[in-house]
Amino acid sequence: MKRRQFGLLAGSAVVAVGLLAAPAGAQSGTSYFAGKTINIHVGFSAGGNYDFYARLLAEHMGRHIPGNPHFLVQNRTGAGSRNAAAFVYNVAQKDGTAWGMTTNLLPLFQVLDPARAKFDLTKAQWIGNMVETNSVMAIWHALGVTTLDQAKKKEVIVGSTGRGGETYILPTMMNAVLGTKFRVVLGYPGINEISVAIEKGELHGRNGSYANLQQQRPQWLRDGTVKILVQIGVSRDPVIGKVPLLTELAGNDEDRAMLALVSSYPTMSRAFWMPATVPADRVAMLRRAFDATMKDPEFLRVAAARKADIKPNSGAAVQEIVASYGNLSPKIIARARNALKLNQGGGGKKKKKG
Repeated sequence: MKRRQFGLLAGSAVVAVGLLAAPAGAQSGTSYFAGKTINIHVGFSAGGNYDFYARLLAEHMGRHIPGNPHFLVQNRTGAGSRNAAAFVYNVAQKDGTAWGMTTNLLPLFQVLDPARAKFDLTKAQWIGNMVETNSVMAIWHALGVTTLDQAKKKEVIVGSTGRGGETYILPTMMNAVLGTKFRVVLGYPGINEISVAIEKGELHGRNGSYANLQQQRPQWLRDGTVKILVQIGVSRDPVIGKVPLLTELAGNDEDRAMLALVSSYPTMSRAFWMPATVPADRVAMLRRAFDATMKDPEFLRVAAARKADIKPNSGAAVQEIVASYGNLSPKIIARARNALKLNQGGGGKKKKKG
């Protein structure tokens, strides 16, 4: 599927999205969701790719839910989206009106570092995901590092939103398995802030979705101001070009298994979930509404106009992917936990403003 350039849907940290007209035959009045608001808690700051997709869905899904509820997108940042996950799972309403949109590596993180996971995403009710998109390691051209081999010889400072996300897990795993010298600086609220820090010279690069680069910084790609060292996913994205896939760089089967462990998450990019105790019939209804939205001609027209790829998976499919993390071998878990230093306080600290 050809990757398109994303348009940026601007908005404040908390934005109410108005409803479009309900289709004929939609239930109303006695529906549970009539007059209610569904809150999508995005674990990252406004302006990023997660935020972009949440707002796109929020504009359209209400008309496919009986009762036509309003949607509200809230940006609940911190700890690589763990703050948002903990809030939705433990604090927010359990009636289907509170959704989480958190980093797609968080289900793996909770298996590797359960002490920091104040939630259980294997028990969460997954609604579906909107797109699959590979990640890339992008490095600012001025550093002169254009390959991973060069990153094994020279320190590369990269930014991270927290230990639960790809901005920490990917470079740290590459250090452990491939011998690169990425220094991860924690504490950024979102990928947009990391990009700004790169432009200011505070950081050398970032790991994040290629789609996010197309959306936020297309000029970086156009002008060659960043160099893509590696792409992360289950297969190469031809749009990214001849950039090697992370798993292709493994020296042996055990290393390949480690890199594969952190390479499957793009298949559940931009997914939505609800707390474990939402009634099953309500979950089924919302999953049907999500699937219908993904096929809605008006939604697809708007997505195409904003140059947003739509390649969805159903809630049941995402639920199966998340469940698979619970079947990891103890040996792989032990090695990955050690490699990522999740219980050792690894990673640098964000420089204070002042």
